[in-house]
Amino acid sequence: MHRILAAASLVVWLAASIVTAQQPPVFRGASDAVHAFVTVTDKDGRLVTTLSKDDFELRDEGKPQPITLFDNTPQPIRLVVMLDVSGSMTGNLQLLRAAASQLFARLGRQDVARVGSFGRDVTISEEFTRDERALRAALPESIPPDSPTPLWRGIDMAIGAFDKTAEPRPVVLVLSDGKDSGPTGFRAHFVSQVEVIERARREGVMVYAIGMRSRSGQPRMPGVGAAGLQAMLTEDLPDAGLARVAEETGGGYTEINFGEDLGRAFAQVAEELHSQYLLAYETPKRDGKVHKIDVRVKQGGMKPRARKEYVAPKK
Repeated sequence: MHRILAAASLVVWLAASIVTAQQPPVFRGASDAVHAFVTVTDKDGRLVTTLSKDDFELRDEGKPQPITLFDNTPQPIRLVVMLDVSGSMTGNLQLLRAAASQLFARLGRQDVARVGSFGRDVTISEEFTRDERALRAALPESIPPDSPTPLWRGIDMAIGAFDKTAEPRPVVLVLSDGKDSGPTGFRAHFVSQVEVIERARREGVMVYAIGMRSRSGQPRMPGVGAAGLQAMLTEDLPDAGLARVAEETGGGYTEINFGEDLGRAFAQVAEELHSQYLLAYETPKRDGKVHKIDVRVKQGGMKPRARKEYVAPKK
């Protein structure tokens, strides 16, 4: 009997050892550490998901920092999807709804999302959910042709939609085909691109953006001089500031032409979010100031992408 029990214990121990060996290494750090979610691509733009802790280098204000947390398993996300429903998007509504549905289908088991839109007003669904039916029901059903594009106010409200005490990382995904239209009324609070970047940095929110060329309308005569001609040539281009917001917050930016696969662009965002590395290090100075983060990969030909700055806690 003792031999049988011993043999059974050995089998259980060996099975546990095999399972443990198959798990990717996870190094945990303190809860108040500086976290950075990192996307790594090769020279051809393909995701690289097989790096180890020793392949990375973290710097704070130019000084190397010991990595206290490393995790390359998919991390849960809390996602707010913000859709442009300005007048220029009228002909793209069905395409937009179908692409968003593809994104919802690719959410992980622990992922949750809310759906928002910005046009005449900025609206966001009431609660985070994994229910695809509820998410699809929150998609816009019509677009007034005279709606403006309150782009930065929409992203700002999306950043404010997260529960600051929630564990999963906050991500905003915004789709827009135009430039911010500026103040839309005396009562509407105006938000600038700089304010969006500062708030995202302060609250640790990652922003992904998909810029879409508008469906061409009636041809328009250029304005006066070089500035008028430039305005006409870029009229149907998405706001150039979207790419900068994404870069500064560690997200990604994709620009597509009318008729290209918007659903694939949404799916690529979901794939990337589930392929990121989580790195962390102890805050070197608790001074309440903005610190620059520099994430490097020691192997050649690799390009890491992560947030550029964070606000250190105060003592």
